[in-house]
Amino acid sequence: MKKLMIICGLLFATVSFANAQQGGGQGGQRRMMATPEERVKQLDEKVKLTDDQKTKVTAVYTAAADEMKKAREEAQAGGGDRQAMMAKFQKMNTDTDTKITALLTEDQKKAYKTWQDEVKAAREKAMKERQAGGGQ
Repeated sequence: MKKLMIICGLLFATVSFANAQQGGGQGGQRRMMATPEERVKQLDEKVKLTDDQKTKVTAVYTAAADEMKKAREEAQAGGGDRQAMMAKFQKMNTDTDTKITALLTEDQKKAYKTWQDEVKAAREKAMKERQAGGGQ
């Protein structure tokens, strides 16, 4: 289950920068995902959203959070096929990213891509550090 949580965290790395800056969970602790409003605030700090974009991005993040919550509950209830579940989470993440990108201007898309790359690098570094420390 811990590996699944790590993979889910990686899948959300592109849209949840706050988790990349928080310390990793130890033992059985679970990390809370940023709320849609917090995620909009983070994105706004990086790409300077208009008020209209904030409204639309909030709707995208809210729908994604609801869908992810439902998928997590189904996964926990059924045990299910881990690879199928990971594929589902990855598709959800990709769909959310596509919807967010479609709302951005060309300059915002460049800043968003840079931010995504930073988050990915931070996640990879954190995973390597955890693995080097014994992979608790």
